[in-house]
Amino acid sequence: MLRSKNKKNREKLFAKTRRLSRREGAVASVMFGINDNNITPYAVELGASTFSVGLLNSLVNLFGPLSQIFGSKLLEKYHRKKIVFWTVMLQASACLLLAWLGLSFLDSQKTLNLVPALILSSLLYIFFGSLASPAWFSLIGDAVPENTRGKYFSHRNRLALLFWLSATLVSAFILQYFQSQEIILGFVIIFVIAALARYVSAFYLNRHYVEELKLSPDYYFPFWRFISGIKNYNFNKFALFTSAMVFATNIAGPFFAVYLWQDLKFPPVLFMITITSWRFFSFLFYPLWGHFADKYGNRELLRLGTLLIIPMPFLWLFSTNPFYLIFVPQLVSGAGWAAFELAASNFIYDSIKPQRRALIVAYYNFLNGLGLFLGAILGGLLAQYINFSFINSFLFIFIISGTARLIMGLIFLPPIKEVRTIQHSLEKNPLNYLKEIKNWEGTFFSDILPLKSSLIVRLKNKIKRKKPD
Repeated sequence: MLRSKNKKNREKLFAKTRRLSRREGAVASVMFGINDNNITPYAVELGASTFSVGLLNSLVNLFGPLSQIFGSKLLEKYHRKKIVFWTVMLQASACLLLAWLGLSFLDSQKTLNLVPALILSSLLYIFFGSLASPAWFSLIGDAVPENTRGKYFSHRNRLALLFWLSATLVSAFILQYFQSQEIILGFVIIFVIAALARYVSAFYLNRHYVEELKLSPDYYFPFWRFISGIKNYNFNKFALFTSAMVFATNIAGPFFAVYLWQDLKFPPVLFMITITSWRFFSFLFYPLWGHFADKYGNRELLRLGTLLIIPMPFLWLFSTNPFYLIFVPQLVSGAGWAAFELAASNFIYDSIKPQRRALIVAYYNFLNGLGLFLGAILGGLLAQYINFSFINSFLFIFIISGTARLIMGLIFLPPIKEVRTIQHSLEKNPLNYLKEIKNWEGTFFSDILPLKSSLIVRLKNKIKRKKPD
C-alpha cells in the first residue's frame, strides 16, 4: 500500500516537472531566439570577415560538444538539478557579456579586439549551456513516459518555437528601430533581454523534481569504444548518420544569414522573418510528426526528414524574392528539420538506458559537433577563397551542401534499424503516409484538411446543380 502511494506521489511530481519544463522551454527559447539569429549579424557589425564568421560558428559547434563530455562527468559528483541550475545561471551571465561588448564599441568606436572577444564570449555562452545538456537530457528522460514521448516533446517543442519566433521578431523590430541611429545599441538591448529570459529559465529548472541518479561502477566507457562500435551497434550507426548529415548541412548553414544580410541586404525585420520562417513551419509540423513517430516509429520519421532536408539548399538558387524564399525553401526546411530533430531526440531516449544516457548523449553530441565544426570550416574556406564570375559564391556553397546531404543520406541511413516495436507496417513509398494525415486529430493539418474537403464537396454539388438535365 505504501509502495503504491509513493509511486502515485512520484508520478504527480513528475507530472508537475513536465508542466514546469514546458514553461522553462518557452522562456529559454526567448534567449535562443535572440542569440541564434543575431550573433552572426552582430559579428558582421563589429567588423568580422566572412572567414571570421565561419570560424566563430565552427569553434562554437566543436566547443559545445566537447564541454558536454565534461558535463557528463559532473554527474559522478553532483546532483543533476544543481548542475543544470548553476550552469544555466552562468550562461545567462554570458549573455550579459555579449551585451557589454556592444557598450565597449559604443564607448570607443574601435572594432580591433572586439571580434576575438565576441568569439570568446560566444564560446563561454556555449560552454555553460552545453555543460547543462547531459544532466538536463537525463532528468527530462526520467520525467516523460516512453509511450507519450512523441506527443509530449512535439507539444513542448511547439510551445518553445512559439516563444522562439516571438523573441526573434521582437528583436528584429528593435534592430530595425535602431538601424537609423546606432544599431549596436539595439544589439545590446536584445542581449540583455536574452539574459533575463535565461535567469527566469533557471528559476523554473530549480523547481523540477529530480531523483538522485545512481551510477553503476561500469557505466563509463571511453569515447574510442563508442567509435569502434559503429560497425556493430545500431545507435552508433545512427550517431554516425546524424553527424554526417550535420556536416553536410553546416557547409552552408552559417552562410544563409550572411547571404541575406550582406549580399541581398535585407533590412532587419525582413531578414529575421526570412531566416527564421522555417521555425514557424516547424511549429506547424511538430504535432503531425509527433503522431507519425508514435504510430510508425522514429526511424521512418528520420527517413522522411532526410528526404525533405536534402533538396532545401538547391531551392535557394532559383530566386531572391523574399516570398519565394519563405514559402519554398524555408517551408521545406521547417518540415524536414521538425521531423529530423524530433525523430533523433526520441531515437536517443528509446535506445539508451537511463544510467548511460548522459554519457552517450555527450559522445553523440560531440560526434555531431565534430561534423558541425568540419562543415563550417569547409564552408568558410569555400566562401573565402572560391570566387566564380558566373555564380555567387554563397550559392555555390549551397550546391555543395545539397550534394553532400544526398551522398550522406544514401550511404549512412539504410543500415539504421527501428528500436521500438511498431504495430503498423512501414510504407516503402513515404508519399503513401499522406493518406493518414486526416486521421491525426489535434494537429494543424487535421483541422485544415477536412475544411478543404468540405469546400471541394460543396463546389462539386454546385456544379452538379448547374448542369442541365
